[in-house]
Amino acid sequence: MCGIIGYIGPKNSVPFLIEGLKKLEYRGYDSAGLAVIEKGKVRRVRAVGKVAELERAAGQINPKGSCGLGHTRWATHGKPSEENSHPHTDCSGEIVVVHNGIIENFLKLKEHLQKLGHTFRSETDTETIAHLIEENLKHISAKTEEERFLSAVSRANAKLHGAFAYAVMWSKTPKQIIAVKHQSPLVVGLGKEANFLASDVPAFLKYTNRVLFLEDKQTVVLRSDGIELFDEKNHSIKPKITKISWDQKTAEKGGYAHFMLKEIYDQPQALEDTLRTVRNDFFRILKSKSEDLRKIKNIHLVACGTAYHAALIGKYYLENFAGVMVSVDLASEFKYRTVAPSKNTLCIAISQSGETADTLGALKKAKELGFKRWGICNVVGASLTRLCDHVFYTHCGPEISVASTKAFTSQLISLYALAILLGQACGHIHQSQFKKYYKELMTLPKALAETLKVENEIKSLSRKAYLANRFIFLGRNVNFPIALEGALKLKEISYASAEGFAAGEIKHGPISIIDKGTPVIVLMPADSLFDKMLSACQECRARGAFVVAITTPEGKEAAASVTDKQIIIPQMSAFLQPMLNIIPLQFFAYWVAKRLGRDIDQPRNLAKSVTVE
Repeated sequence: MCGIIGYIGPKNSVPFLIEGLKKLEYRGYDSAGLAVIEKGKVRRVRAVGKVAELERAAGQINPKGSCGLGHTRWATHGKPSEENSHPHTDCSGEIVVVHNGIIENFLKLKEHLQKLGHTFRSETDTETIAHLIEENLKHISAKTEEERFLSAVSRANAKLHGAFAYAVMWSKTPKQIIAVKHQSPLVVGLGKEANFLASDVPAFLKYTNRVLFLEDKQTVVLRSDGIELFDEKNHSIKPKITKISWDQKTAEKGGYAHFMLKEIYDQPQALEDTLRTVRNDFFRILKSKSEDLRKIKNIHLVACGTAYHAALIGKYYLENFAGVMVSVDLASEFKYRTVAPSKNTLCIAISQSGETADTLGALKKAKELGFKRWGICNVVGASLTRLCDHVFYTHCGPEISVASTKAFTSQLISLYALAILLGQACGHIHQSQFKKYYKELMTLPKALAETLKVENEIKSLSRKAYLANRFIFLGRNVNFPIALEGALKLKEISYASAEGFAAGEIKHGPISIIDKGTPVIVLMPADSLFDKMLSACQECRARGAFVVAITTPEGKEAAASVTDKQIIIPQMSAFLQPMLNIIPLQFFAYWVAKRLGRDIDQPRNLAKSVTVE
């Protein structure tokens, strides 16, 4: 996730670009840049860090131009650096591009363009777009340079695979910006004398509330006096203009009341973005010979907080699909307990930020013990990545709310993919099995989007339960860690007393804290352990608990006989079901906290990344 801003009008674009980037900084903040066309030439300023660094750099150089593009970056290809910061240019420096998303086939395109003589200056996939358009211009003639440029962009679009939105300027056509949208957000703002382009409405809402939300495979040409919209076949189409009624503060959250709620709804897209690279990236990580992978006898998963719960689920995945012994440690415990040095051991560290002090400490210990070290991380260039032999990056974009939601499900999908790919590489699962598992994995974003429809039911449920003294979450097998995560979410943002248990353990002690009216949320999809969960529900209900079942259509009728409320979500295979089961629990935590008037995005005493012990 990155932030794009564009301006074309009668005034100097730089102040508009800087202001817009500040509004978009929630979309990325490892580097920022801008470019304007000034006196027929592209002038570019880039800086590592937040937009304030770019603002200082631009103040020293003082670029001026009525047509400009800006970008704030969340790295997906290439570490945070000035060279990798947007905007990027072609060989001539006349074409300049800003981009959000992932170009899946950029390595193949880059290799082809290098053979044609193009020189690349960055590690990014974005730069490929500029060189591709430059190459196309060599082979296109038209009545005007504007028509030639549009044709070159159109030809480039036909060769790009992935999810992307980008905007491009050419110094020879200083009175237009061309932008393209495909599965990444892009919106046009229509002003009286100027027009805007951005990844999100807040970037220009101060100046206009008349917007055009681009559809997939659409191209728009912006000029100061108007816009033209084209479909994927380059046919002109009529824009559908919308008036925005949000205020500025609400607009920054995409119309949602809180970033946490927005990020819950971001999850289908976050999973799609992660899945786009999962196979190629893991194959690159697993490039070792199959014989070497078969030598792995033990895997240590280390993590903290929500990532630890992802690791607990990853244990089920890796033991089932890869057939290897797995231990899971809180990173803070792994650092200090006695861990026997052993050959053929792999340590996998999981962290959203890649800066969690305890996780970094655990990795350093793993290095001292001679273990191979892999990482699952959401931030390119983070400290964790420099301690690992290989890193797989989730692609869920920056997570603003302290309570993790989309990072958690992206970690789960990464661990599942790693397990089946490692299982295939080690020969533990056959190719036909791998294809079956992988095919179902690809259906997960759609099922998750369907699951999001339960919000209103959960909102209503929270009204009955939010004043309870304590909350209990129950699950078994792969859903036990989901019960732990559901309890953690509720504790984090509502400050309520909440605990998660393995359902088979309640009669070994926890049932003593259940009394009349205690909300007990039971994760019970219709699977092999469903009958066991029915028994757990009966035991809780017999003590007067208010029992809520999170179940699937096949389990609805039986669950209704032993629970007070049933929340029905789609059915997936047993190992993918947890990624759907967490959604109602995220909503429940959100709505309980909201009814209690808590600071949801920044709960007391907590920080997004714990960088000290």
